[in-house]
Amino acid sequence: MGLFSKKSPKEKLQKKYEKLMKESYVLSKSNRKASDQKVAEAEEVLKELNIIS
Repeated sequence: MGLFSKKSPKEKLQKKYEKLMKESYVLSKSNRKASDQKVAEAEEVLKELNIIS
């Protein structure tokens, strides 16, 4: 793969899922409600990933 190759939709969703889970973890230490919201968003992304796979 080249340096500037485009990511597939699946790779983009995986990256988004990882980002949301990381944000959720950071928020869990200070704002539980916001953390729960990030987890819910991550679960929606995971559902999309399962549909694509």
